[in-house]
Amino acid sequence: MAAPIATRTLFMAVCAAILMAVVVVSLAPVAANEEGDALMALRNAVEDPDGVLASWDPSLVNPCTWFHVGCTADNRVNRIDLANMRLSGPLPAELGKLKQLQYMQLNTNNLQGPIPSEYGNLKNLVSMDLYSNDISGHLPRTLGNLKSLKFLRIDHNRLTGPIPRELAGLANLEDVDFSSNDLCGTIPTSGPFVNVPLSSFSNNPRLKQGPGAYDANC
Repeated sequence: MAAPIATRTLFMAVCAAILMAVVVVSLAPVAANEEGDALMALRNAVEDPDGVLASWDPSLVNPCTWFHVGCTADNRVNRIDLANMRLSGPLPAELGKLKQLQYMQLNTNNLQGPIPSEYGNLKNLVSMDLYSNDISGHLPRTLGNLKSLKFLRIDHNRLTGPIPRELAGLANLEDVDFSSNDLCGTIPTSGPFVNVPLSSFSNNPRLKQGPGAYDANC
């Protein structure tokens, strides 16, 4: 009886391995399609006078073949490189669905409107470069969820309101620049902000330096 049992066990193990492989293969296109949809939301939202997004073809299953998009070894989008491309228009909330995104380089364009709160879902984001645009509105408190974030450069925009105190909980934050906006309240001085130079907050007439408790009411 031992031989039939061993054969049956081997058969079940092979079936399980095949099933797992099928699941992995089937999930890859689904993830690629979702990420392609998120990137297409950006393409559809912005004006692109130089056609830099012409290769973003929704009929292609894998957005990793598109120009200005970087991917991991398993074809997950981890990079958007669109700095200084003369793009104009709003930032789409759908970019918050790019779960493996590490580098968002959209600086030096003419992007407008607020930073979507959905960007707080980008848990693997290391660098957010949105400087030198025409972005307005308050900084979303959800950016405090970006525990992998090291670089937050959002200077030279039209941002208003306080610097969210949640950002003081980002232990990996190394380089920030809030200068040349219309931020208000007090400059945070705890957590990673201990070592941030005051020049990173300059040209915000309503933003003040302590002393006293952090003030987010402005």
